This record gives sequence, C-alpha cells and structure tokens, in this order.
Amino acid sequence: MVVGIGTDICDAQRIAAAIEDSADRFLKKIFTAAEREAGLSKPKPEAYFAKRFAAKEAIYKALQPSGVAGRGWQDAEILNDADGAPTVRLDGACKRALEAMTPSGYNAHVDLSLSDEWPYAVAFVVISVRPS
Repeated sequence: MVVGIGTDICDAQRIAAAIEDSADRFLKKIFTAAEREAGLSKPKPEAYFAKRFAAKEAIYKALQPSGVAGRGWQDAEILNDADGAPTVRLDGACKRALEAMTPSGYNAHVDLSLSDEWPYAVAFVVISVRPS
C-alpha cells in the first residue's frame, strides 16, 4: 500500500552557483559527509548534487502526511549501491516521520528514482508499506 509520494525537479546550474558562492557552507548544510565525498569525486559535481537535492525535496514531500515537523537536510542521505542504484537512508526527524506513517505490523519501503537531462535533475519517491 502506498502511503507517500513525492517528486521534485532541480536546476543544476542553480546548484553550481550555490557551490561557487559558498561551497563549504552550502554543501555542509545540505549534504552528509558521505554525499559530499561521493559528489566531489565526480567530473560534474553540480549534476550529482542536483539529483540528491531533488531527492531530498521529494522525500520530504512524500513524508509530509506524517505530520512530523523539523526534517533536516541531512536526515535523508542518498548514495548509490554497488550496482549504481540510488539508496535512501533516513535518520532523525525523517526516520520518525517514516515510522509515524507505518502502521503496526507493517514494514516501510522507500523507492527512489533519479534522472537528469542537463541542466535539470528530477527525483520521484514512493513510500509503501507491506505486512511484516
């Protein structure tokens, strides 16, 4: 059963400008250490960060029905698994929001799809629950 859906689009040129203006402050505010390390190793880090920025926004939108406030930028971490697929790790208020949306006797699952076509990045999130 689907309990949350979110989508977002981000302009990578806007992310590039934010990185150019104040790389350390912007990157440290929005992205986890692991996301920063992975992104800064890419040939076009702004494209990598734009996809993760869109993913975080989409996750927050999908968690909105929980009623849990105060979700922080680093409460959702988006990395890639060994096959290159995006993975989501929730912490803090995002984790509490997911738990609030998950009925007793069910397990929650977060599916994330990322795509980009320069200069845009898009993310789509579906949160579903399945019986334990």
